[in-house]
Amino acid sequence: MDLVVKPNGIASYGDRTYRCAIGRGGFVSDKTEGDGASPVGRYRLIRALYRADRMGPPKTHLTLTPIAETDGWCDDPADTAYNTQVTLPYPASCEKLARDDRLYNIIVVTDHNNDPVVPGVGSAIFVHVADGADYAPTEGCIAFSETDLREILGQWVPGDDRFVIGVA
Repeated sequence: MDLVVKPNGIASYGDRTYRCAIGRGGFVSDKTEGDGASPVGRYRLIRALYRADRMGPPKTHLTLTPIAETDGWCDDPADTAYNTQVTLPYPASCEKLARDDRLYNIIVVTDHNNDPVVPGVGSAIFVHVADGADYAPTEGCIAFSETDLREILGQWVPGDDRFVIGVA
């Protein structure tokens, strides 16, 4: 079953419809680092991370790991660790996963630009928790309410289900 995200911030999964946030730059088929857009395509959800210091784990068949204070994600296209999880402090530009806000209380890692990783084609394309009731745009990720994200993860079948951004 596909989780299909449309440009209007509506996603469908099975017989359910969900509101979601998309990248501030809309959808693009030629994703580049820092463009703020969500990459069009069909992706697998690889694994999930969560803030064990703030909540219980979501129910999921994905590999699930607590986020540590030292977890980061490299977003520097010139670095050999680009688009991979790293331990902070790290010498290149990175995003901190243990954020002060709640956006990364749950992070689902997609397989966008991971096999092989191509410098500059976008990093940290996650599914995560939306920014408040207004679903503020993301930097390229897709975000759902925590309740909806937990529901989706509880039904997700790795290997069978696909995460589809802007593709019919």
